[in-house]
Parts: sequence; structure tokens; C-alpha cells
Amino acid sequence: MIYRSVYNENNRRFLCCKKIFCGIYFFITVTKNNLDKKISAMIGDSGTKVSGLGVIVFKDGKEIYSYFGGRRHINPDKPLTRKTLLRAASLSKMFTAFSIMQLVERGKINLTDDVSVCLGFELRNPNFPDTPITIEMLASHTSALRDGTIYSLPPEYTLKEFFRADGVAYENGAHFAPATEPPAKFFTYCNLNYGILGTIIERVTGVRFDLYQKSHVLKPLGIGGGYVVGNFDEKTFENLGTLYQKNKFGKWTATLDEEETPPRKDFVKIENPYAPDAYGSCNLSNYNIGTNATIFSPQGGLRISFDDLGKVLEMLMNRGKKFLDEKSFEEIISSHWNFDAENPNGETLGGVMENYGLGTYKIGGASKARLCKDYEIDLIGHSGAAFGLISGLYFMPNTQNGVAFMINGTAIEPDKDKRSFGNFSANYIWEEKVMNLICRYIFAK
Repeated sequence: MIYRSVYNENNRRFLCCKKIFCGIYFFITVTKNNLDKKISAMIGDSGTKVSGLGVIVFKDGKEIYSYFGGRRHINPDKPLTRKTLLRAASLSKMFTAFSIMQLVERGKINLTDDVSVCLGFELRNPNFPDTPITIEMLASHTSALRDGTIYSLPPEYTLKEFFRADGVAYENGAHFAPATEPPAKFFTYCNLNYGILGTIIERVTGVRFDLYQKSHVLKPLGIGGGYVVGNFDEKTFENLGTLYQKNKFGKWTATLDEEETPPRKDFVKIENPYAPDAYGSCNLSNYNIGTNATIFSPQGGLRISFDDLGKVLEMLMNRGKKFLDEKSFEEIISSHWNFDAENPNGETLGGVMENYGLGTYKIGGASKARLCKDYEIDLIGHSGAAFGLISGLYFMPNTQNGVAFMINGTAIEPDKDKRSFGNFSANYIWEEKVMNLICRYIFAK
């Protein structure tokens, strides 16, 4: 059967028509007002409320629903819209994985390459000195590397500072897994992996990470935004949203992108969610390309609009068509690691990640990671959470159904406040609320 949808601005409803074999169209009325009302109830200043959120939903390849509410900037007050750009957090990992697979397609690298060769210095976990760390291990979080407190450094430092005993970010060896967690076999989600991948992209291409992403990923997909806010044009900067968290006095406090005027060109703020004040903004003019792409936060630093997330969603629902080869798309969505419950081989974040591909993971509709309470709906994609932002981009395998959402601030702190825990899954309460509504009102129809 074929679904088509038309949005009627006057009565704010969808008129959906379903074609049956005989060619007769039956019109099904889906009440947009009800869904709008329930999602808008999430916006507020206390409890599990949020400062602003937006969501775009596709069904059968067409955008069938969207909602944008709350504020992208609180003082002065600016509304959140579909043009609003937010730091998308770990959705950014998908984009780094896209670049890695493009380079594989071009024969510049292989997933099995030893990253020591790519980086120009030996990188091994000292507990496993004879086991090479590969590009695939980095992208699938099975590298036996760990985040520590700091995983982004200013441009005057190189990646070696994380891994040598006298390095400024060595943290007493915190970036290495213990001897019980071997490379290729044990999964631990590690943002530093993607900072290293970004550095490899620079060394292979000779192009600064943010500029390479712009020319080879963002522009081909028709996407604006990027990683260096100071380099945004006036219109893009005007649409940039701020990320918020509540302070101890119960006031919304900006955590990132709070500037009312653009930062200086080629200046970037070093972003470490576990140590937000460790470093300030840095000048990129003297950066030595290929030494430390963590400055761009390849794991989470992409600023992107809701409109443009919709374009990425369309590409994924079409299996990478005109952007990635079929083989590359399969590598990205296929599980390169799976959790073994009988012989635990990874940290699943409470059950959220029981498998991982290259910048994506699969969500079983009946698993602890499920995002729909009353419907068994499988999904593929990625979530994000940092500096007050909560995000998700998912599509249903073998369909052209998908959803993307971003929230730019939560009134309680995730993880530290029990109210942030999900009611029926291992996810956050905000992820459950948004996704369960979409499942109920759209995907299950």
C-alpha cells in the first residue's frame, strides 16, 4: 500500500490517503493537535520539563509531522524553529563514520589498518602491547581506549598527550582499558575514539577535519552548519541555539553557544563535558593538521539544524543512495560488536547499547533499549546527550520511516536526578516521551 500526506494549515490536521489495490483512496484523519499538545507539554521550567525541543518525522519517505517549540535562546528570548542549529552531541559520530567509509571507498584506508601507521606514532594499550588497534576498533568502540576526564585538547598539544606517561592529559593511564578488557572483544563507549578517527581523516587527506567534513559530507548532503561556530555566516549564526542546564538556584544557565555575537573567525572552544572549564577558546591559525582533531569534537561537535537532520534521515532511509556505496552503508549499520550476556563482553550503558556498528547501533523493539512502550518497533541510529542537549536520529530498517529530534536543555540533570531515568526502558525519560508519542500516533498507524 502507498501512503501520501497533505498538511492542512487551517485545521492543523493531516489528511492521509491510502491506496488499496482497486485504486480507491480512503482518507484517514490523524489529529496533529493531539500530538502537538502532548509534545508541547514537555516544555517548561521545572521537573522533567525542557527549555526547547524540535522533532521531524518521516513515514513512507515523506515528512509527515514536525513540531518546534520552546526557546533556542532564553535571554534575549528567541524561539526554537526548524532552522535552529544545535550542537547535536553524539549524532556527530555518524558524520565522522561517513567520512571514514568514503575514504575506504576511495582506497585511502582500510577498516583493518593499524592506527599506529595512520597516525605516525605507536598507539597500543600497554596491557596488550602486541595487539594493533584498528580503525574498525575505534569506530565500534572496541579499541581498549577510554575517555578519562579529558578527551579534547587545545591545538598546541598532540594526541600523544593522552597516551604517554608525561602527557598533560595522561590522567594516570585513564585512557587505557584494564587487562581484563581486550581490544576487538570488549566494548566501552569512548568519545576519544572519534577524536582519533578525526585525526586520521586529517592525516590521510591533508585537510583540516572541519573543512573536510564541510566539503565531503555536509555540502554533498545539502547541509549547512559545521564544527567551528566562529566561521558561520551571519544567517547561520543567527539561527544557532544555545544549550542549557539548570544551576543550583534553579535558573537556566547556558553551557555552550551562548554568544550573542559571533566568536572570532577560526576560534574554537575546547569541549569536555566532564570538565567544561578545563580549557577555553583557541586560535586555529597555527594548528598543525593531522596532530589533534579532538579540538573539533568529531564525536559530538557538529552544529546542525532540524531541517538538515531531516536530509540525513532521508539519506539513511534510502540506504545511502547517491552518497555512500551499498557496501559502505551496510558496514555502518551492521553490528561490529554484540553483547554476550552469558560472557559479558562490554558495558551496555544499562542496556541501551547491546550492539554497535560504525557510528550507529540497533535498537530491538522488545529490548531494554526500546523507545516505544506499547509497540515492538525496531530502529537503527544514534542518540546524543551532552551539555544539557538530548538528541536522537533513528530509522526503521527496511522502511522509509524515521525520526530526528533535539532538546536543548533539561530542567533536571540527567543521571544525577532519578527523575531522568526512563519508565519502561534504559533510556532517559525525555527520549521515552518523544519517541513513544511518535510510535503511538504515527508509526503504529
